[in-house]
Amino acid sequence: MQEIHVQASRRLSLKPLWIFLGSLLLFFLVMVITTNTASAHGYIESPASRAYKCKLGENKNCGRIIYEPQSLEGKGNFPTGGPADGQITGAGIFTELYEQTPTRWSKVNMNGGPNTFKWVLTAAHATSDWKYYITKKGWDANKPLARADLELFCSFNDGGKRPPNTVTHACNVPNDRSGYYLILAVWEIADTGNAFYNVIDVNLNNGGGNQDTQPPSAPTGLRSTGATSSSISLAWNASTDNIGVTGYEVYQGSSRVATVSGSNLSHTVTGLQAGASYTFTVKALDGAGNVSAASTPLTASTSDPVPDTQAPSAPVYLRAADLTSTSVSLAWNAATDNVGVTGYEIYRGDALVTTVSGTALSYTVTGLTPDTAYSFTVKARDAAGNASAASNALEVKTLDGSAPEIPAWAPNTSYQQGALVSYGGKTYECRQAHTSLPGWEPGNVPALWLLK
Repeated sequence: MQEIHVQASRRLSLKPLWIFLGSLLLFFLVMVITTNTASAHGYIESPASRAYKCKLGENKNCGRIIYEPQSLEGKGNFPTGGPADGQITGAGIFTELYEQTPTRWSKVNMNGGPNTFKWVLTAAHATSDWKYYITKKGWDANKPLARADLELFCSFNDGGKRPPNTVTHACNVPNDRSGYYLILAVWEIADTGNAFYNVIDVNLNNGGGNQDTQPPSAPTGLRSTGATSSSISLAWNASTDNIGVTGYEVYQGSSRVATVSGSNLSHTVTGLQAGASYTFTVKALDGAGNVSAASTPLTASTSDPVPDTQAPSAPVYLRAADLTSTSVSLAWNAATDNVGVTGYEIYRGDALVTTVSGTALSYTVTGLTPDTAYSFTVKARDAAGNASAASNALEVKTLDGSAPEIPAWAPNTSYQQGALVSYGGKTYECRQAHTSLPGWEPGNVPALWLLK
């Protein structure tokens, strides 16, 4: 009985061991199956791809690709298939990588001719082929990448083999172009119908020559060509460069609001507030990514869509600066307005005599009748047509034409004792000889002038 009990105890103690071993075996089977069916992942480490430079922090505002530069996986069979034009650089998934301007991304300096491209694979997979494309001469660096921008310059057929975790390819990069170009590397997977897309931003030296480091000249003649309540249109003169200007950057304050092609010398900034002032500058770019100094700043304003219904203030201190038998010289103090006074209307009684500009504060009314009383007023107007109230009424009487004309008082004139002058429609007699100065008008200096 004791022997039977011992054997039963051994059988019971072995049961947990078999359960453990079975679970372990199942775990390994799952791992094997998972490993065989996992998607391939990888990125170009050298020369550093756009995504890898995001991970390194050399490219900014990249989105989540900074955590997974190996995940630029999209539909394969490029260029027949694959991501849509404009989305190639982000594999149709990572939208931040679609952005394209001459200065948006950090660049790798590269000589034309033999170059080695190094892939790091975090999950190797059966491979169809590897293809390398470069943008064509004259491509537009201000537009997202499209198939028509590319030409194939290197390829390798793996025939479905599984590559090692590090793959290098020796390719001859074209040496018939220099400046900023994109190299697109495509890793076609053999058994998933997908591919991986890595773009490299390169500053390509022509045949291994010297790098273009000379920036364009600063744009000149920045000006506003029009404005609405929400936009301001800008224009400028072309910059020059030792190779060629490829684009212009428009800045609102310190923020870049647009990049336009080198053949475009104008841009309209939209989304602005009504009745507000903004300061703009423009910089020029070349194909190597060199940026010019900023243009001279321009401050411009949007229009105010609110109708101007506020009239100017009434002109004040209307007075007669001189009077003859047939004329009267009027003067007044300036009116004010919320936008600006554009003119003054001179009235004789209720009749409009004339309109003068908003900068004129005097006018001589002629063709009057001698020895006749007249009443004058002045009104101010603004650009919206709003008219002010009338100034004070000035009552004057022209001189008798039969009597000798009394000259009007004038500054910087020598007067002898007893000389008569007219001023403000009145006659004054000189009390002592002097040379008049501004501010010594009759009525202001009783010691010099006696009212007749």
